[in-house]
Order: sequence, then structure tokens, then C-alpha cells
Amino acid sequence: MNTDKLEFSQLDRHQVDTLVGWAQEEGWDPGVHDAEIFHSVFPDGFYGYFLDGEMIGGGSLVSYNGEYGFMGFFIVRPKYRSAGIGRALWYKRRDTLLGRLKQGASIGMDGVVAMQPFYRKGGFAIAYRDERRARLGSEFPRHDAVSGIAHADLDAISAYDRECFGFDRLPFLDRWIYDSQATSFRYLNEGNISGYAVLRKTGKGFKIGPLFADSIDIARELYRSCLSVAPGQNVYLDIPMKNPAAVSLADEFGAEYVFECARMYYGPEPLHRLQKVFGITTFELG
Repeated sequence: MNTDKLEFSQLDRHQVDTLVGWAQEEGWDPGVHDAEIFHSVFPDGFYGYFLDGEMIGGGSLVSYNGEYGFMGFFIVRPKYRSAGIGRALWYKRRDTLLGRLKQGASIGMDGVVAMQPFYRKGGFAIAYRDERRARLGSEFPRHDAVSGIAHADLDAISAYDRECFGFDRLPFLDRWIYDSQATSFRYLNEGNISGYAVLRKTGKGFKIGPLFADSIDIARELYRSCLSVAPGQNVYLDIPMKNPAAVSLADEFGAEYVFECARMYYGPEPLHRLQKVFGITTFELG
């Protein structure tokens, strides 16, 4: 297809809802409030291709204060695939995002296995594999150091998150942590944040993300607290395979392999504490 006929345009909230609906059809199982949160925090972070006014493909291209970018939610409607539309849309999104970033800033993405060769051709390199692991929720006794995250904790949580994630994302955390369909936990060690986790409701169960912790022992207690919220329900955790402690934690609880992606970067891998990442936040936004 001649892509000159296509309009590349920013998505409004309704169109982001449509994109998330497509993700559900693809089996990605997004959170029930993902569209609302993503668009409210990144209203200029979603773009798509339109043919005669109809959206036929889209994806995210979010900028964290111009210091770091992330691409996700890349979907083209099935009947428009294998016609060069996806390729054109992906490069258009990449280049648009590069134009919003400071010189030298990197872009991250989590690429499915089948698309990794294409992403490599587009300048991305694999940093490590991610695996989605799943197990049923089950009740565990809560450790005394684990408690819910209050609004007064936001600044401290944001500072800890910045160390683990690598960049400030306080506006996102404000919506993500306190969403009505999320349950969040912190681990306090002598009054200091030593880890935190967020569990959110999806269409088919629950996803944990992020799960950040100073050690596997702390991550274990946070994981148990999350599992206790959803007894008998599927609970998913996306682990960076480059962190052996994260792999050990998933193995310890018998969390089974679902599928895998690869964290890929255009530019150098950002500085962050991957050894504290036991569960990434989301394949869509990093």
C-alpha cells in the first residue's frame, strides 16, 4: 500500500481506548484502567495511522522529560498487515520520539521474539530477555515491614523508583500506584523504603509491576503480599532474565513461563539498578 495516503496523527482518549481494546484481542491482557492512566499522564504519547479517517494502526512513543523514551503498544489491524504499513508506522513513531528527546537520550522497548530482527534493523540492540511468569495467587502471612503505600509516601517512593528505573516518572506513579484497581505495597527498613510493588487488575487476572527491592528477601515478602490479594487468580510477573535473583524468586514460587520479550535499546542501555528490578512495570511504558 502507498503509505502516502495514510495520515499520521496523535490519538485522543477514545482512540487510545480502541488501541487497548486491540491489545485485548491480541491476548496482551492490559490492565482495566491502563488506557485511562496512560493517556492522562502522556496525552501526546500515542500516535496512529489513519486511512480515510479510520485508525488502522497505532502505538506509544512516550518521553520521560526528554531524557528517555519508550515505545510500545505497536499494533496494526490484521487486514492491513504485510503491506508495509507496520514498517512505515514503526519508523514514523521512532523518528517522532527521537525528535522529542535530548541529544544522546536512549529509547527502550520490549520486543516480541518474531519482531526482534526487524527492530535490530531499526537500530535497536538486545540488552536482555524478559519472561512473563504466572502462578495462582495464594494467601501468605504479611511481614511486619510490609504495608500499603499512602499518599504521603509518594515522594519517597518516587525517589526509590528513580534509582531503579533510571528516570523520574512521578506523575505516572501518582496515577499508577493509587489507581482504584491497584493494590500497592512498600517495605520499610528502619523507616526507609527498601522496596515496593504494585498489583493491578487485568481482564484475565492480575499483573505485578513494578516489583523493585533491595534484595531477594525483600522482594519475596512483597511478592507474597501481592499473591495474597488474588487467591486462586492468575498473577503475572515480568522478570528481567539478566537479574539472577529475579529468576530465582520466580522459580522459588513455581511461577510458570508464559512468553518472552527482549528489552532492546536504541542507544546505550540507561544507568539503572537492574539488580533491584524483580518485575518490570509494563511492556507498554517501560
